[in-house]
Amino acid sequence: MKKIHILAGWIFLVTVTSCNDDLLESTPYGQVTSQQYWRNGDDVIAAANAIYAPLLNEDGFAHTEYTFDNCSDDMNRAGDHSDETALEMFTFDASNSHILATWSTKYEVISRANAVLINAPKVNMDETLRNRSMGEAYFLRGFIYWRLSLIYGEVPILTDADALAQTYNKPKATVAEVRAQAEADFQKAATLLPVTYDAAESGRVTQGSAYGFLTKLYVYEENWAKAIEASTKVIGNAAYKLADSYNENFALTTENNPEILFSLQYETGWTTDNSPTFYHTPQAFGGWGFHEPIDDLVKEFEKGDPRRSYSIYSPGDKVVRGSQGTTTFTADMTRVTGYAFRKYTDFTESGDMSQSLNAPFLRSSDVYLLAAEAKIRSGASGDTELNVVRKRAGLPAKTGAKMADIMHERRVELAGENERHQDLLRWDKAGLLDIAAHYKIARGPYKPSRNFVKPKHYYFPLPQREVDLSNGILKQNSNY
Repeated sequence: MKKIHILAGWIFLVTVTSCNDDLLESTPYGQVTSQQYWRNGDDVIAAANAIYAPLLNEDGFAHTEYTFDNCSDDMNRAGDHSDETALEMFTFDASNSHILATWSTKYEVISRANAVLINAPKVNMDETLRNRSMGEAYFLRGFIYWRLSLIYGEVPILTDADALAQTYNKPKATVAEVRAQAEADFQKAATLLPVTYDAAESGRVTQGSAYGFLTKLYVYEENWAKAIEASTKVIGNAAYKLADSYNENFALTTENNPEILFSLQYETGWTTDNSPTFYHTPQAFGGWGFHEPIDDLVKEFEKGDPRRSYSIYSPGDKVVRGSQGTTTFTADMTRVTGYAFRKYTDFTESGDMSQSLNAPFLRSSDVYLLAAEAKIRSGASGDTELNVVRKRAGLPAKTGAKMADIMHERRVELAGENERHQDLLRWDKAGLLDIAAHYKIARGPYKPSRNFVKPKHYYFPLPQREVDLSNGILKQNSNY
């Protein structure tokens, strides 16, 4: 197994004259001031690698991103951070630490992507590697704008043109404008990225990564024709076929299989210790035991569905831990609910929790289910795509599948993968369910009744610190 080694650090290569030094808490890139960088293709590749690095941090996607899915009906926050309780219970405000931390990290990714887009075209280097590096920059910038549009809604758009012009203190763009930027970036990435890589470059984003997120974006926009068209670039390409077994997506030896369209790449000694593995693995196995599934999610799995045992540790499960042998999982190994997400845990040969396990953020199975949804909601049959996913799980095929079938399948297939809350939000906006009533239901002692207020809670507030630093340019989201 070999992964790309993402740089954990970054060389500040440029300076600007800025009106607000702290705005967006990212490093602005515009004018090259050092002759020690952007000399050759190796520098460009290293800079492209560095775009990935903030995603791996605790405040990037390793932990904070998952706290926004604590809102869902799938899990309990379980940890000891008070700000996470507020997120889960919809009592948060604009001073919440996670809301600030993830904003800063995301704009750092955008800043690094812009640096590559500005400087890579100027370097004398292999054209294939230049295209790949710029494709990575476009994809990762688009990915961040996509996530910003889901979490905050309206946010400032900063592109490479803004970096060159040194225009950083910008007002919010509309949700439609932010998603149009993400769409354009994904489309550009798809033209520049390769279909696959050899083993030495495993883990980099591909054309499939871009088309997969385009599919997701078009489903959210209810553009069914474009969603179906984009999905064929993934599900119609053998390079992105489903893994033979569901658990291959969550095992060290097979974690970069063709189904994985985009994942956070971790490796002991190269990347941060604060990976999703730490936050999901029970303390008894060396983790911190946050984000615990609740009984309501466990019961959602059909009888005989192997995804339950591959996704969730339940009392009585046998856990093989390398040379330490087999341990029986018990409820008291968890902080709160008696269950843990297994899909984020693997072990070294010595039986310790591995820090090298990746965290998937897009799989081909997700795209199959999005394609099925697009077809059903546009009046066609989604049975074929839905049943590909069900067949892999060894479950009987559905005939004349409805949206209820899609809702169920997405919940169990993607359990704990940061999709559930956003799925419920978009289904509410489409009139397919009432999210306020859904979250009002008490689901046992670890998921009490909660007050979701529409439209206030469709989006989280902007970090109040960033609003204050903007000197009136950045306006807070409505109702906060």
